[in-house]
Amino acid sequence: MAKKRSKGKGRRRGPTMAERADRHELYEQSVQNVEEEVRFLRKTFRRHRGRAARVLREDFCGTAAAACAWVKRHSSHEAVGVDIDGDVLDYGRRRHVASLSKGQRERVRLVEGNVLTARTPPADILVAFNFSYWCFEERTTLLKYFRRARKSLSRDGLFIFDVFGGSDAYDECEEETKHNGFTYVWDQASYDPITGHCQCYIHFRFPDGSKLEPAFSYEWRLWGLPELLEVAAEAGFANTTVYWQGEDEDGEPNGVFKPAKHGEPDPAWIAYVVCEA
Repeated sequence: MAKKRSKGKGRRRGPTMAERADRHELYEQSVQNVEEEVRFLRKTFRRHRGRAARVLREDFCGTAAAACAWVKRHSSHEAVGVDIDGDVLDYGRRRHVASLSKGQRERVRLVEGNVLTARTPPADILVAFNFSYWCFEERTTLLKYFRRARKSLSRDGLFIFDVFGGSDAYDECEEETKHNGFTYVWDQASYDPITGHCQCYIHFRFPDGSKLEPAFSYEWRLWGLPELLEVAAEAGFANTTVYWQGEDEDGEPNGVFKPAKHGEPDPAWIAYVVCEA
Protein backbone atom coordinates (compact mmCIF):
# COMPACT_ATOMS: atom_id res chain seq x y z
CA MET A 1 0.00 0.00 0.00
CA ALA A 2 1.43 3.37 -0.97
CA LYS A 3 2.30 5.73 1.85
CA LYS A 4 0.11 8.75 2.24
CA ARG A 5 2.14 11.84 1.35
CA SER A 6 2.31 14.45 4.11
CA LYS A 7 0.59 17.77 3.48
CA GLY A 8 2.69 20.07 1.36
CA LYS A 9 5.53 17.60 0.86
CA GLY A 10 6.83 17.54 -2.68
CA ARG A 11 4.91 20.62 -3.68
CA ARG A 12 6.98 22.68 -6.11
CA ARG A 13 7.75 26.10 -4.71
CA GLY A 14 8.15 29.11 -6.98
CA PRO A 15 11.11 31.47 -6.72
CA THR A 16 11.23 33.78 -3.72
CA MET A 17 11.06 37.55 -4.03
CA ALA A 18 14.80 37.67 -3.35
CA GLU A 19 15.48 35.17 -6.14
CA ARG A 20 13.45 37.27 -8.57
CA ALA A 21 15.00 40.56 -7.48
CA ASP A 22 17.59 42.60 -9.36
CA ARG A 23 20.04 43.98 -6.80
CA HIS A 24 21.21 46.81 -9.04
CA GLU A 25 17.65 47.95 -9.66
CA LEU A 26 16.93 47.87 -5.92
CA TYR A 27 20.09 49.89 -5.26
CA GLU A 28 19.04 52.56 -7.73
CA GLN A 29 15.59 52.78 -6.16
CA SER A 30 16.82 53.02 -2.58
CA VAL A 31 20.16 54.85 -2.80
CA GLN A 32 20.27 56.95 -5.95
CA ASN A 33 18.20 59.86 -7.20
CA VAL A 34 20.00 60.71 -10.42
CA GLU A 35 17.45 63.27 -11.59
CA GLU A 36 18.05 65.35 -8.45
CA GLU A 37 21.81 64.85 -8.81
CA VAL A 38 21.75 66.17 -12.37
CA ARG A 39 19.71 69.20 -11.32
CA PHE A 40 22.16 69.91 -8.50
CA LEU A 41 25.16 69.59 -10.82
CA ARG A 42 23.73 71.90 -13.47
CA LYS A 43 22.68 74.55 -10.96
CA THR A 44 25.94 74.38 -9.00
CA PHE A 45 28.17 74.63 -12.05
CA ARG A 46 26.32 77.69 -13.30
CA ARG A 47 26.55 79.26 -9.83
CA HIS A 48 30.34 78.80 -9.74
CA ARG A 49 31.24 79.30 -13.38
CA GLY A 50 28.50 81.45 -14.88
CA ARG A 51 27.94 79.12 -17.81
CA ALA A 52 26.28 75.80 -18.58
CA ALA A 53 28.24 72.60 -18.04
CA ARG A 54 28.47 70.27 -21.02
CA VAL A 55 30.74 67.29 -20.25
CA LEU A 56 30.28 65.08 -17.18
CA ARG A 57 32.65 62.36 -16.02
CA GLU A 58 31.12 59.95 -13.52
CA ASP A 59 33.82 58.05 -11.60
CA PHE A 60 32.98 54.73 -9.92
CA CYS A 61 29.94 54.93 -12.19
CA GLY A 62 28.57 51.43 -11.59
CA THR A 63 25.47 51.10 -13.77
CA ALA A 64 26.10 54.62 -15.17
CA ALA A 65 22.60 55.76 -14.24
CA ALA A 66 23.81 59.32 -13.59
CA ALA A 67 25.80 59.51 -16.83
CA CYS A 68 22.75 58.44 -18.81
CA ALA A 69 20.48 60.86 -16.94
CA TRP A 70 22.96 63.62 -17.79
CA VAL A 71 22.85 63.06 -21.57
CA LYS A 72 19.05 62.82 -21.46
CA ARG A 73 18.81 66.21 -19.78
CA HIS A 74 20.05 68.30 -22.73
CA SER A 75 21.07 67.71 -26.33
CA SER A 76 24.48 69.35 -25.75
CA HIS A 77 25.39 67.10 -22.81
CA GLU A 78 28.09 64.43 -23.10
CA ALA A 79 29.09 61.92 -20.42
CA VAL A 80 31.86 59.46 -19.66
CA GLY A 81 31.47 56.79 -16.99
CA VAL A 82 34.55 55.10 -15.51
CA ASP A 83 34.44 51.92 -13.44
CA ILE A 84 36.82 49.02 -12.87
CA ASP A 85 34.02 46.41 -12.86
CA GLY A 86 33.29 45.27 -16.41
CA ASP A 87 30.26 43.22 -15.38
CA VAL A 88 28.40 46.15 -13.83
CA LEU A 89 29.28 48.30 -16.85
CA ASP A 90 27.75 45.65 -19.12
CA TYR A 91 24.64 45.75 -16.95
CA GLY A 92 24.54 49.53 -17.33
CA ARG A 93 24.82 49.22 -21.11
CA ARG A 94 21.88 46.80 -21.20
CA ARG A 95 19.69 48.63 -18.70
CA HIS A 96 20.41 52.32 -19.23
CA VAL A 97 22.43 52.97 -22.37
CA ALA A 98 20.21 50.73 -24.48
CA SER A 99 17.14 52.70 -23.39
CA LEU A 100 18.56 55.97 -24.74
CA SER A 101 17.81 57.37 -28.17
CA LYS A 102 20.42 56.90 -30.89
CA GLY A 103 21.61 60.49 -30.50
CA GLN A 104 21.88 60.15 -26.73
CA ARG A 105 23.80 56.88 -26.98
CA GLU A 106 26.37 58.63 -29.18
CA ARG A 107 27.00 61.13 -26.38
CA VAL A 108 27.77 58.65 -23.59
CA ARG A 109 30.84 56.43 -23.28
CA LEU A 110 31.58 53.85 -20.61
CA VAL A 111 35.21 53.09 -19.81
CA GLU A 112 36.37 49.97 -18.00
CA GLY A 113 39.39 51.17 -16.09
CA ASN A 114 40.95 52.43 -12.89
CA VAL A 115 39.98 55.99 -11.97
CA LEU A 116 43.61 56.54 -10.87
CA THR A 117 44.89 56.06 -14.41
CA ALA A 118 41.95 56.43 -16.83
CA ARG A 119 42.45 59.08 -19.49
CA THR A 120 39.33 60.78 -20.80
CA PRO A 121 38.49 64.08 -22.53
CA PRO A 122 38.50 67.09 -20.17
CA ALA A 123 35.29 67.22 -18.14
CA ASP A 124 33.40 70.29 -16.97
CA ILE A 125 32.25 68.28 -13.96
CA LEU A 126 33.86 65.16 -12.49
CA VAL A 127 31.86 63.43 -9.76
CA ALA A 128 32.63 60.73 -7.21
CA PHE A 129 29.31 59.99 -5.53
CA ASN A 130 27.97 57.49 -3.00
CA PHE A 131 31.23 57.81 -1.02
CA SER A 132 32.89 55.49 -3.54
CA TYR A 133 36.31 57.16 -3.27
CA TRP A 134 36.48 55.98 0.36
CA CYS A 135 37.89 52.75 -1.07
CA PHE A 136 41.20 54.67 -1.04
CA GLU A 137 42.13 54.09 2.59
CA GLU A 138 45.69 55.46 2.41
CA ARG A 139 46.07 59.23 2.33
CA THR A 140 48.74 59.03 -0.39
CA THR A 141 46.35 57.13 -2.66
CA LEU A 142 43.48 59.48 -1.97
CA LEU A 143 45.73 62.44 -2.77
CA LYS A 144 46.78 60.74 -6.01
CA TYR A 145 43.13 60.35 -6.97
CA PHE A 146 42.27 63.97 -6.19
CA ARG A 147 45.24 65.11 -8.30
CA ARG A 148 44.14 62.85 -11.15
CA ALA A 149 40.61 64.26 -10.87
CA ARG A 150 41.98 67.80 -11.15
CA LYS A 151 44.01 66.92 -14.26
CA SER A 152 40.92 65.36 -15.84
CA LEU A 153 38.95 68.62 -15.69
CA SER A 154 38.59 71.43 -18.18
CA ARG A 155 40.28 74.71 -17.33
CA ASP A 156 37.35 75.90 -15.21
CA GLY A 157 35.99 72.48 -14.27
CA LEU A 158 34.58 71.32 -10.94
CA PHE A 159 35.32 68.15 -8.98
CA ILE A 160 32.32 67.28 -6.81
CA PHE A 161 32.07 64.50 -4.24
CA ASP A 162 29.77 63.62 -1.37
CA VAL A 163 30.60 62.76 2.24
CA PHE A 164 28.69 61.61 5.29
CA GLY A 165 29.50 61.86 8.97
CA GLY A 166 28.19 62.48 12.47
CA SER A 167 28.36 60.39 15.62
CA ASP A 168 26.10 57.71 14.10
CA ALA A 169 28.71 57.08 11.39
CA TYR A 170 30.98 55.43 13.98
CA ASP A 171 28.34 53.08 15.39
CA GLU A 172 28.04 49.42 14.54
CA CYS A 173 24.36 49.31 13.66
CA GLU A 174 21.67 48.54 11.10
CA GLU A 175 19.21 51.07 9.70
CA GLU A 176 16.08 49.91 7.88
CA THR A 177 14.12 51.93 5.32
CA LYS A 178 10.91 50.57 3.88
CA HIS A 179 10.26 50.92 0.16
CA ASN A 180 7.49 49.65 -2.07
CA GLY A 181 7.93 45.86 -2.06
CA PHE A 182 11.18 45.63 -0.10
CA THR A 183 13.15 46.93 2.87
CA TYR A 184 16.55 48.56 2.37
CA VAL A 185 19.05 47.87 5.15
CA TRP A 186 22.23 49.88 5.68
CA ASP A 187 24.52 47.77 7.87
CA GLN A 188 27.56 49.37 9.51
CA ALA A 189 29.08 46.09 10.57
CA SER A 190 32.42 47.20 12.02
CA TYR A 191 34.57 50.26 12.62
CA ASP A 192 38.20 50.50 13.77
CA PRO A 193 38.89 53.87 15.47
CA ILE A 194 42.67 53.46 15.06
CA THR A 195 42.77 52.88 11.31
CA GLY A 196 39.42 54.41 10.36
CA HIS A 197 38.59 51.20 8.48
CA CYS A 198 34.92 50.31 8.31
CA GLN A 199 33.01 47.38 6.86
CA CYS A 200 29.53 48.17 5.56
CA TYR A 201 26.86 46.18 3.75
CA ILE A 202 23.60 46.77 1.95
CA HIS A 203 20.89 44.14 2.45
CA PHE A 204 17.44 43.84 0.92
CA ARG A 205 14.62 42.06 2.76
CA PHE A 206 11.25 41.13 1.33
CA PRO A 207 7.69 40.58 2.62
CA ASP A 208 7.86 36.83 1.95
CA GLY A 209 10.79 36.53 4.40
CA SER A 210 13.46 36.08 1.76
CA LYS A 211 16.62 38.20 1.73
CA LEU A 212 19.50 39.42 -0.38
CA GLU A 213 22.04 39.52 2.39
CA PRO A 214 24.48 40.97 1.67
CA ALA A 215 23.58 42.46 -1.68
CA PHE A 216 26.60 44.78 -1.63
CA SER A 217 29.75 44.93 0.50
CA TYR A 218 32.01 47.93 1.14
CA GLU A 219 35.41 48.17 2.78
CA TRP A 220 36.18 51.82 3.35
CA ARG A 221 38.04 54.34 5.41
CA LEU A 222 35.68 56.71 7.18
CA TRP A 223 37.20 60.01 6.06
CA GLY A 224 36.46 63.20 7.99
CA LEU A 225 35.37 66.34 6.18
CA PRO A 226 38.30 68.50 7.40
CA GLU A 227 40.73 65.83 6.17
CA LEU A 228 39.10 65.80 2.75
CA LEU A 229 39.25 69.58 2.45
CA GLU A 230 42.96 69.48 3.32
CA VAL A 231 43.63 66.79 0.70
CA ALA A 232 41.73 68.79 -1.91
CA ALA A 233 43.88 71.86 -1.17
CA GLU A 234 47.06 69.79 -1.35
CA ALA A 235 45.90 68.37 -4.69
CA GLY A 236 45.91 71.89 -6.09
CA PHE A 237 42.24 72.88 -6.04
CA ALA A 238 42.07 76.64 -5.75
CA ASN A 239 38.89 76.77 -3.73
CA THR A 240 36.47 74.36 -2.04
CA THR A 241 32.86 74.94 -1.01
CA VAL A 242 30.85 72.69 1.29
CA TYR A 243 27.18 72.34 0.45
CA TRP A 244 25.33 71.48 3.67
CA GLN A 245 21.86 69.92 3.72
CA GLY A 246 19.05 71.92 5.29
CA GLU A 247 16.18 70.71 7.47
CA ASP A 248 12.40 70.84 7.26
CA GLU A 249 10.11 72.13 9.99
CA ASP A 250 10.35 68.78 11.79
CA GLY A 251 14.14 68.87 11.84
CA GLU A 252 14.48 66.21 9.16
CA PRO A 253 16.84 66.52 6.14
CA ASN A 254 15.06 68.33 3.32
CA GLY A 255 17.31 67.43 0.38
CA VAL A 256 18.28 71.06 -0.24
CA PHE A 257 22.04 71.70 -0.21
CA LYS A 258 23.43 75.22 0.18
CA PRO A 259 26.95 76.64 0.62
CA ALA A 260 27.98 76.76 4.28
CA LYS A 261 31.03 77.72 6.32
CA HIS A 262 29.85 75.84 9.40
CA GLY A 263 27.60 72.83 10.02
CA GLU A 264 25.46 71.53 12.86
CA PRO A 265 26.78 68.56 14.90
CA ASP A 266 23.97 66.30 13.77
CA PRO A 267 24.29 62.58 14.60
CA ALA A 268 24.03 61.85 10.86
CA TRP A 269 24.64 64.28 8.00
CA ILE A 270 25.44 64.28 4.29
CA ALA A 271 27.22 67.06 2.38
CA TYR A 272 28.62 67.79 -1.06
CA VAL A 273 32.07 69.28 -1.60
CA VAL A 274 32.68 71.38 -4.71
CA CYS A 275 36.35 71.78 -5.69
CA GLU A 276 37.35 74.40 -8.25
CA ALA A 277 40.24 73.60 -10.61
